Amino acid sequence: MTDPARTPSSPRRLVLVTGGSRGLGRNAARALAARGFDVVVTFQRAAAEAAEAVAEIERAGARGAALQLDTGDAASFPGFVDRLHALLGRDGRADRLHGLVNNAGVGVHASFAETTPAQFDHLVAVHVKGPFFLAQALLPLLADGGRILNVSSGLARFTVPGYAAYATMKGAVEVMTRYQAKELGARGIAVNTLAPGAIETDFGGGAVRDTPALNAALAAQTALGRVGLPDDIGPLVASMMDDAHGWISGQRIEASGGMFL
Repeated sequence: MTDPARTPSSPRRLVLVTGGSRGLGRNAARALAARGFDVVVTFQRAAAEAAEAVAEIERAGARGAALQLDTGDAASFPGFVDRLHALLGRDGRADRLHGLVNNAGVGVHASFAETTPAQFDHLVAVHVKGPFFLAQALLPLLADGGRILNVSSGLARFTVPGYAAYATMKGAVEVMTRYQAKELGARGIAVNTLAPGAIETDFGGGAVRDTPALNAALAAQTALGRVGLPDDIGPLVASMMDDAHGWISGQRIEASGGMFL
């Protein structure tokens, strides 16, 4: 499928989606491909699922690739950047990175009183240190006028007991976004936060998707009367990479269907 905003002579645009082998990341990768972007997805262990995601990207008419990355291991980022750099320009691919979607994440459900230092440190590594230093490492490959989209959560605005540590990380992501937007603006790079609400995916063990009582309770607190689906998020991610939204930067965009208004 061809992006109507692109002409046949337009240069190809490549977007990197971390955690793109499943869930919202995989849905976003498909939506990006349908919009005319080439996509590289990262995966930590699920190589087979990542290969399936690449096949979906290519069926949509774009070029896809998968690279292994542990976003909680900042020491591995220089090697990852080298592997991504080697991919750029190959087989007619884009020679620069147009966009980065910092999507990879893990969940911890524990009360404030019961959260352990080990759980907290792991969340910091994956959700805060990882996106901070991955974006930093990718700056030489990121094109002027490019895009960074950091994935936060509705939990950074409203409170649901059991997510104190996770939501704390997402609050940090939202502050980081504003600083990135300010400091990278001179290069024309727009940086924003996307904060999904409750979504039916396998995240957190698939609790929202697979627990009818929880699903119904969250739907009752949502203005549009249901919890979200991956298809509510992926196309929004793709649209934020496009030039039509290039004047939006430093903003928090919540896609929750109006939760806890």
